[in-house]
Amino acid sequence: MFDREKLKTYSIKLRSNKVKVANFVKIPNGNDTIYDFLDKLPKFLASQDLLEVINHLVEAYKSGKPVILAMGAHVIKCGLSPLIIDMIKKGLISGIALNGAGAIHDFEISYIGETSEDVAIEIREGRFGMVEETGVYMNEAIVAGEAKGWGLGESIGFKIIEMNNPYQQYSILATCVENKIPVTVHVALGNDIIHMHPSCDGAAIGKTSYQDFLNFVENLTRMEFGGIYLNIGSAVILPEVFLKAVSMVRNAGYAFDNVITVNMDMLKQYRPLENVVKRPTNKGGKGYMIIGHHEINLPLLVSGIYSRLGL
Repeated sequence: MFDREKLKTYSIKLRSNKVKVANFVKIPNGNDTIYDFLDKLPKFLASQDLLEVINHLVEAYKSGKPVILAMGAHVIKCGLSPLIIDMIKKGLISGIALNGAGAIHDFEISYIGETSEDVAIEIREGRFGMVEETGVYMNEAIVAGEAKGWGLGESIGFKIIEMNNPYQQYSILATCVENKIPVTVHVALGNDIIHMHPSCDGAAIGKTSYQDFLNFVENLTRMEFGGIYLNIGSAVILPEVFLKAVSMVRNAGYAFDNVITVNMDMLKQYRPLENVVKRPTNKGGKGYMIIGHHEINLPLLVSGIYSRLGL
């Protein structure tokens, strides 16, 4: 039988401990500002990550380091476009990347102030994706933009402005064009409703979206000595695009070190975790995964930034 008298113990006061009362939550009160609220969060796990991301974004703004925001369509469908637009106008964002669905919802919002059809109902009669205006106007914009050597994002943004759409103040694409912020759209052919229309020109879509890919890579070269990349609500397309772009940037001789990457989504998924949070930061920098509803977490994040900067 093992002789326990051989064991050695030591004082708990000499042990390194992960949990300390100094980092416990502080009780809120009715007079708290958003800054007070965030400061009173427990300094553990997800809340600590949120506070660190806010700090990184504040420092990036102060030091002039680029912040690139990639986002899926659900961010727009959650009603968060005004927040993104305000960040662009205040100079907190250096570039925007969208998937094809994001561009479609952005256009429709600018055109009629509404978007997101009921797929379950419309698919019954083969009407899903068959609205006239979205397909015609967006495909027109892409063909015209291709002739001018533009990317897809710029093409749609200019179309919204040219048409003077009644709700264009809610358009991320138009705002980027107006403020000369690079905006790229990364399309999977056959994935978007405008690809179903007779007016669709596959060659023009391919050329303008590929032009946007090269524009996106060029935008990442500006992050050689630090910056922040946020992926919000894209589980497949944009994480894959980002990983390939990072490899191209490094292959061309740019360091792309000490970059902060952040993935925000409602679920933890493989590609964002590997292609955004882990792989691009494995030679420097840090990656964060913040899980929760966009309509809660993004306003909370931005409110924290604004409160710190006094914006």
